[in-house]
Amino acid sequence: MMVPLPSLPGMDDGALFRSLFSAYPDALLLVDLQGTIQLANPAALDLLGYSIDQLTGLSVEQLVPDAIRPRHAAFRNAYAARPVARPMGTQMDLVARCRDGSEVKVEIALSPLQDHGLPYVVAAVRAVGEYPRVKQALQRARYAEHLARFGRLAVEARDASQLMELVPVVASEALQVEMAKVLLVESNGLEFRIAAGVGLLPQESIGQRLPNAPGSPARHVMTTGETVLMRDYASETRFTIPAHYVDAGMVCELCVALGDRGRTIGTLAVRSRTPQRFGDDEVRFLESLSSMLATVMQRSASEEALSHAQRLETVGQLTGGVAHDFNNLLTVISGNLQVLEELPACEDDEMVRQLVAAAQRATRRGAELTGKLLAFSRRQVLQPVAVDTLALLGSLTDMLRRTLDQRITITLHAQALLCLADPVQLESALLNIAINARDAMPQGGTITIECRSAADLPAESGAAHATRSTDGYVAIEISDTGQGMPESVKERAFEPFFTTKEAGRGTGLGLSTVYGFARQSHGAITLASTPGDGTTVTLYLPRVAEQAAAGADTDTVAGQHLRPGLRVLLVEDDPEVRNVMRAFLAALSCEAIAFANAEDALQMLDTGIPVDLLLTDIVLGAGMRGTELADCVNARLPQLPVLLMSGYSSDLLDEPHRRELLRKPCTRADLERAMARVLNDPQ
Repeated sequence: MMVPLPSLPGMDDGALFRSLFSAYPDALLLVDLQGTIQLANPAALDLLGYSIDQLTGLSVEQLVPDAIRPRHAAFRNAYAARPVARPMGTQMDLVARCRDGSEVKVEIALSPLQDHGLPYVVAAVRAVGEYPRVKQALQRARYAEHLARFGRLAVEARDASQLMELVPVVASEALQVEMAKVLLVESNGLEFRIAAGVGLLPQESIGQRLPNAPGSPARHVMTTGETVLMRDYASETRFTIPAHYVDAGMVCELCVALGDRGRTIGTLAVRSRTPQRFGDDEVRFLESLSSMLATVMQRSASEEALSHAQRLETVGQLTGGVAHDFNNLLTVISGNLQVLEELPACEDDEMVRQLVAAAQRATRRGAELTGKLLAFSRRQVLQPVAVDTLALLGSLTDMLRRTLDQRITITLHAQALLCLADPVQLESALLNIAINARDAMPQGGTITIECRSAADLPAESGAAHATRSTDGYVAIEISDTGQGMPESVKERAFEPFFTTKEAGRGTGLGLSTVYGFARQSHGAITLASTPGDGTTVTLYLPRVAEQAAAGADTDTVAGQHLRPGLRVLLVEDDPEVRNVMRAFLAALSCEAIAFANAEDALQMLDTGIPVDLLLTDIVLGAGMRGTELADCVNARLPQLPVLLMSGYSSDLLDEPHRRELLRKPCTRADLERAMARVLNDPQ
């Protein structure tokens, strides 16, 4: 039953219908039973991209994608046989084909006019994207798709720099904006560097440095870690907007923090020429993208640190073995030279004495070289005590002022702190750092030495926190105003034999020995450097409480003469080293009973022959080691003194109660002093 519409003054029914048809916001098509479009309103022309002449008389199948036209024709024929009204919202998978070939998702309502005696159907078409909630859902889906795609690339990628270059591309495509840019803060904190970007303006380029200026959005993000959203530059009062952005037509901006292991290292920003372009969804997307990039950077840094540590450990194991064999050779050379220079035939020959002295100097240099190798490889046996850092640094500073170039100014800012370290090795480590600083300033400059307390080791040191000091750490920092290091040099600074100095000016073992000393001392070392801005090396060592240091035993046994006729049980697997040590003992009026292995030495002790001292090498070939022999002897003869000797050994590195150790190569005087300490030790 048709309900008549009321008449309006001055308008007939036809004019009313035409006005309603034209003003309706959805696209309206009047289609006959054969599927031919008879009439279309302006909204339909806008949606489908046709003119009224082009759309009128066109088959409705032309508005359906090619793949589903046969199915749509069958549906239309069935619908014409039994037309019923169908409201919108019953389906969500309809697609309309526009004149330019593009497709748009639509909802369609059908209203048959047969009940009114008219052979037509009115089709109301609405683009799904016009629904605010649907538009938002589609937008979120697009953001999620881009994040998922970037996540897949991040899982497979191993180069964080390539992903950083990709981030602005992903951000601009997902957000459909004209500009996206990654800024990284420089080590001096005063500048940003454009690390990656798309849509950069002519005034900008990759690698360009920009000031970290107060009042800028990037500065605010760096200092607070907060996201900055500027919906409209015209009404922005918080920040200063660069004029070239406004001139380029940019009207809004979104800037988020880029983090790395708990600290902000830069920003990711997008800009658009569309007002009010950014909202909560865009903020969440950009923050998620930044977080994913930060995760990849952390993973890449961790993998590189692990690889670097594994390389250093491999080299350390190799150098430790080489040092052991080399020190045995040096022991033979230096020992025989000592015997040679005391022969009556040589004492009166000045030429021979000079040659022997030159050879002795060479052996000492060789011993220093192996000492550096052992320091790097963390195989040296340290003798840590409570060290007064203020006194040590004061003495070191005075020495540097006297010996370094007078054009170099040295300043000291130190707290009175105690650290646990081998004082000789600590002074050597600091001297190595200071010499590197001097070499970086050929025209002069300033070396600044600072000492302060630190609660924990820095994360970038890569040190294991399982051995963290309960009293915290002492941080000794040496800075210079020299040339600084590029990233490629900084990455290899702790590798042994790596040097940028010309031939003859360095072995490349300076910083590597400091690295080994710091790690073996249960501390760490960090290096910060930028070309043109100098270098800062910071050494972290366990801190010692005042009361703990007060109770430390600092007694030392002065060199004493040995009682003539001492019987020494000597165990050394290298026959030439064994002969040298026998010669030393004979010169000290001692009787040596020598064996090549521990098993034969134990059998001799079982015979009951008395001895006054066990002198044994630690590494004794394939059999029992020297430390095991010492344990067996102490179990049988608790009062028998034991003196260990080695060119290197890891056996004593973690032993809580270390025995006296004689390092090879050694002189006869070194042997005498070590024996005196052991024989006069009441324990």
